[in-house]
Amino acid sequence: MIHEYFDKLDDRITQWMARYGLVTLRIGLGIIFFWFGMLKFFPGLSPAEELVRNTVYFIDPDLFIPILAGWEVLIGLGLIIGKYMRTTLFLLFLQMPGTVLPLFILPEVVWTSFPFGLTLEGQYIVKNLVLVSAGLVLGATVRGGRLVADVERTEKK
Repeated sequence: MIHEYFDKLDDRITQWMARYGLVTLRIGLGIIFFWFGMLKFFPGLSPAEELVRNTVYFIDPDLFIPILAGWEVLIGLGLIIGKYMRTTLFLLFLQMPGTVLPLFILPEVVWTSFPFGLTLEGQYIVKNLVLVSAGLVLGATVRGGRLVADVERTEKK
């Protein structure tokens, strides 16, 4: 009897996650991009500013950082609003390779002990794997893909 109760509860929770997981992922990712982008518009406010300045030293940072800020805000807005997802995700995936540049250009800033010891900046960069993964999941839905909680199938396993 208690087993049946927990199965039904688990089923409801799984259904809720399938129903709201993608929209929550999209909006949450959008907030991250919007927020981090907005910080870059205000000199000294973004913790990534110095890292960007030192990584993209071959472009005037006073020109590049506002462009990057606008790019990230645009990605954030696209994700939050949920429109033009192909374009939004394209912009996200174009931006992501640049975020790993410090791993190669500034290894002394991102590693305390290669290959496992990461500084706070290194951790900031490596967490982008989650952002890329979230983008891949959202990209799988631009043609109508969705999460389905197939409870009957999982119960048979």
